[in-house]
Amino acid sequence: MGTPKPHASAPRKRFGQHFLTDPRILDRIADAVGIAPGDTVVEIGPGRGGLTEKLASRVGPAGRLIAVEVDRDLALLLRARYADRPEVTIHEGDILTTDVPALAGGRFLLVGNIPYNITTPILFHALAAPRADRMVFMIQREVAERLVAPPGGEEYGALSANAQALATIEVVFRVPAGAFSPPPKVDSAVIRVVPRATPDVAPAEEEAFRALVQGLFSFRRKQMVRAVRNVCRVSAADSAALLERAGIRAMDRPEVLAPADFARLLRAKARP
Repeated sequence: MGTPKPHASAPRKRFGQHFLTDPRILDRIADAVGIAPGDTVVEIGPGRGGLTEKLASRVGPAGRLIAVEVDRDLALLLRARYADRPEVTIHEGDILTTDVPALAGGRFLLVGNIPYNITTPILFHALAAPRADRMVFMIQREVAERLVAPPGGEEYGALSANAQALATIEVVFRVPAGAFSPPPKVDSAVIRVVPRATPDVAPAEEEAFRALVQGLFSFRRKQMVRAVRNVCRVSAADSAALLERAGIRAMDRPEVLAPADFARLLRAKARP
């Protein structure tokens, strides 16, 4: 193992690094995870380890903390810091190519300060089954507002419907840009994501569901009869019939439909 470089802890733009420095906020994030004795916690992007330390103190010797860090130099620094803490494992790797459930080896909780430039890919990677029991993420405030927006709301869109089909999402608290070093250009928010016991779509349907929702929201203010006609490449008559089978009114617009409505449409489309 090599010696960490002197500049290893400097923020790196290519990784979207903004290090959280306010200890009070770090405590609030760790508390939001709701760690119990014996829990396995996976942290995404520990960076300099500010949140890692808070999580490690809550996990204790009976639990496990696995921190996944893409930056080699930071991973080396963290390994050195936690060399005498067997309950803490530093895994060097890209979270998007890491099999997190396999790494955890069983039930786990997931937490992280998510880079803004890859928030959506990380979110859907985390929502792929098998899922964590509970997830707590710090993300861009505008994205958080989209994730929790109700059908018909101005912020409601494809991201909202796709995420809400699989999980219950809430904003726990908001974080100003000044809490970070260097400060990002936008404010952040901490969200709690709890996978639904009975999601609107099964794992085998998720890819098709996501594509259907994404396509329909490209016509978000058009009537569904027209949106379905364009997305599904069917005639106006077949579009109307498909919507009737799904129990969706032809004059409704995608922006007012709940995730369950899109799920019914997906299954109606799959039936001959």
